[in-house]
Amino acid sequence: MTTITIEKAAAMLAQQDHILVLMHKSPDGDAIGCAYGLCKALRKMGKQAQPLCSDPISARYDYLTSGFEVQHFDPAFIVSVDLADTKLLGDALMPYADRIDLCIDHHGSNTGFARYGTVDASAAACAQLLIPLIKAMGAVIDKPVADAVFTGITTDTGCFKFSNTNADTHHLAAEMIECGADSAMINRIMFDTKSRERLDLEKRALETLRYACDGKIAVISITAAMMQESGAEDSDMDGIASIPRQIQGVKVGITVKEKENGVFKISVRTTDDVDACAICKTLGGGGHRAASGCSVAGTLEEATRRILAAAETVLEEQT
Repeated sequence: MTTITIEKAAAMLAQQDHILVLMHKSPDGDAIGCAYGLCKALRKMGKQAQPLCSDPISARYDYLTSGFEVQHFDPAFIVSVDLADTKLLGDALMPYADRIDLCIDHHGSNTGFARYGTVDASAAACAQLLIPLIKAMGAVIDKPVADAVFTGITTDTGCFKFSNTNADTHHLAAEMIECGADSAMINRIMFDTKSRERLDLEKRALETLRYACDGKIAVISITAAMMQESGAEDSDMDGIASIPRQIQGVKVGITVKEKENGVFKISVRTTDDVDACAICKTLGGGGHRAASGCSVAGTLEEATRRILAAAETVLEEQT
């Protein structure tokens, strides 16, 4: 991948049309906010632009997606946002894996899969990169765009609570509010509203809670049976990975979720003095220092044993 500046990326997009914007599977607020924010800005410039994801977008993001007309076209230019590795695209988007022209990302573990890319690992959210990008394109940041960008920033910072939040993060979020972003509504939906199914799933997950390393590691498990019994959907999983890390004295919080075909998705959240990415890299994953993930095949017991071993090793080395 050839690394380029935000200004060069903006110039590329300004010259293109029929632009497809790809998100990672199981999309979070940053991926959704980036994809819809960029597409809305591009459409205001008179371009054809369409966000695309392997998985459905949760109804909680209706304030971003409602009324957004689907455009059908043969893509001439393909962009990925908030994507560190093409294996995270999901089966439906894998045909595009080798065709990505431009990558916009903030993961230090980015694998350099695109022709061109601008990656800033210091950005708390990928959505932060969209602000100078959209400005450099000459597009307008109106309320719909601002809502999308603010969504990306607030969700990837845990409503500005995570250690990745800095003064620049707050300045950019404030700028989006000045552009019309409804911060109160967005934060209420993202952080203060849970479905009954989600609460039932949390209760079941907490019943699996176990500790290791004298309480410095906490693990919860979520099985397919628990998802079915609670009636929860994947969209109800947002933020659940942070629960074990919230326990006093815990430095490494781990959530092990059963997917399909004997595969378990593992989410790791850590305190400032432990590198979550280092833990997940030992199992082929990656992400950020305080929040990373990986996938492990086998049984629940095997997946838990492997991630615990990796976490214990890194914890011992770093603390």
